[in-house]
Amino acid sequence: MKPTLIVIFAKAPLPGLAKTRLSPALGHEGSANLAGILLRHTLQETLASSVGDVELCVSPPISNKAWQHINLPCDTLTFSQQGEGDLGTRMARTTARVIKGGSSVILIGTDCPALDSDTLTQAAKALSKNDAVILPTFDGGYALLGLNAYHPSLFEGIAWSTDTVCTSTLARMETLKWNVATLPTLYDIDEPNDLQHLPRSIKNKISQFSTQDNAHA
Repeated sequence: MKPTLIVIFAKAPLPGLAKTRLSPALGHEGSANLAGILLRHTLQETLASSVGDVELCVSPPISNKAWQHINLPCDTLTFSQQGEGDLGTRMARTTARVIKGGSSVILIGTDCPALDSDTLTQAAKALSKNDAVILPTFDGGYALLGLNAYHPSLFEGIAWSTDTVCTSTLARMETLKWNVATLPTLYDIDEPNDLQHLPRSIKNKISQFSTQDNAHA
């Protein structure tokens, strides 16, 4: 059986760069603070899953000063950079590289705190019996995409950040005649209304910033 590499796509948790759509509720500082919490939570759950090696695919590159003060478990991770292009281009480039290297790939972000170690283990088991596995989110996207093969149609011409991402991707895989396992739908944390779905443990860590405070920051 091929090894499985989990690739986490992440932006540096800096004000004005990460989780900007949450700024109306949390402000730029608060949104960046939450982004950092979600990143650390995702790393913890991913490493706990023991599915396989873990790669952090970052923007900007890990050598950028934006990452200097971010405490990362560097001894248990490998790093890559997302590079240029839209989300589809960046995921396609990563997927092609990993598949060419002889591994299966599980792509995730840091926006879905309910995507825990047990769910990642379940995804890896599903991928061992299918061509692909996908975990939809309630906003129409997906929080996880696992693949045993690469095909560019999964990433080209997708209307990213819309409610058609998951259905479009599933339609492409149906055209390819792939066997696909679909995991139970979870919540992403992208918009202010999504904050209600944060686990209590994360809610307790958030520093709340008012919109007025952010305007004067």
